[in-house]
Amino acid sequence: MRAAIGVDVGGTKIRAARVDSAGTILAHWAVATPATIPGVLAAIDSAIVELDSDDVGAIGVGAPGRVDVRKGEVLSGGFVNLAGPPLATRLDSLAGRPLFVDNDGTMALVGEARVGAGEGAENLLMLTIGTGIGGATMIDGKILRGAGSAGQLGHLTVAYGGAPCVCGRLGCLETMSSGTALRRLIDASRFGPTATAASLLADESEDARALLLRWAGPLREGIDSYIAAFDPERIVLGGGLGEAAVEALARIPGKSYWFQRPVVAARLGDRAGVIGAALAALEAAR
Repeated sequence: MRAAIGVDVGGTKIRAARVDSAGTILAHWAVATPATIPGVLAAIDSAIVELDSDDVGAIGVGAPGRVDVRKGEVLSGGFVNLAGPPLATRLDSLAGRPLFVDNDGTMALVGEARVGAGEGAENLLMLTIGTGIGGATMIDGKILRGAGSAGQLGHLTVAYGGAPCVCGRLGCLETMSSGTALRRLIDASRFGPTATAASLLADESEDARALLLRWAGPLREGIDSYIAAFDPERIVLGGGLGEAAVEALARIPGKSYWFQRPVVAARLGDRAGVIGAALAALEAAR
């Protein structure tokens, strides 16, 4: 089995790629995430058809939310909700190939652990910071799943009684430090709609520093808590705002020397999800 197709379902884009067993992208595909679930399923079908070739032996899909890996079933979604019957029964393009479905954050961690910023480490924690916040943990070289779907790291409470989250709780890390949260903070500030994380990091004003603290401060609290719980060798931040978050966190020292570990930017960028999905599918198929 020489290659697999990896699909990463994001809040703004669906990305897919044909990837070989060494993690090299052979062909890629992307589209804006449709507004409806039938549209999302049709887009996944289109990606598989577009990227298919004789050397493809498996297909992997990274989906937001809680996933039952054994059944290939999304139990609950986030900004894109694919919850429902097992995904293999809802796709028309598999042509008998095995389908492996997992949380999108887990797929990104697999990619970074195998060929990215986590290479060589047995104990890793990754957060993907985009529309929401996904995540996963690897302990002794294995993904931590708990009773089935552990790894919902974006739903650690960091602000008691804080903003409502799509999960139904209040004050989740996702509501405080995601890209959506940053846009909300910018819209309520004097910086205007064209401001970005990059422009704020380059701005030395007190207002810019205060806004970044409000965005990245809860992330620092969350990371310190993850270190206390899992003691990873390093924390990898990916997604569209991973690099910006690493830079912002460098300006916010941890509160306790007990809970300090390197925080690094993902090396694969927005390719982590598709590479990880493909490699995970190949590993599962073997």
